[in-house]
Amino acid sequence: MTVRSATEADCDGILACLRAAFEPYKTKYTPGAYNDTVLARESLLARMKDMSIFVAVTDAGEITGTIACHVRGQGEGHLRGMAVDPRWHGRGISQQLLERAESELHARNCERITLDTTEYLQRAIHFYERNGYRASGKVSDFFGMPLYEYIKT
Repeated sequence: MTVRSATEADCDGILACLRAAFEPYKTKYTPGAYNDTVLARESLLARMKDMSIFVAVTDAGEITGTIACHVRGQGEGHLRGMAVDPRWHGRGISQQLLERAESELHARNCERITLDTTEYLQRAIHFYERNGYRASGKVSDFFGMPLYEYIKT
């Protein structure tokens, strides 16, 4: 497994990965929140212009996971769109992706990293907590559903 920067040629694989990862939660999301999570080609291409996107890729070229990050402001980085295809769970892909994104943000002088998640993604929340992220107490609206912020310094 290799983690590398995504290219436009990876769009179909990234979109398939996002759909596979979030399909089990589709009924828990509002339509707007779900569409903003799994993206469409146009919204993914727009995200690629604004954020660094990484993919985990097998030797055969299959995209098994993805994560995006960007610098939000003075010393703050933000993670978005972390997903691992369920067929590849339990192989350390999430850890590799998270470490790659955190490394990118640290190289860009970020002293703290934020991410947002929904209450339904308990497996992801436990993963983030194991990696030093803590709930900030900030809750925002995400297309009509609560979005919880986590921070790591």
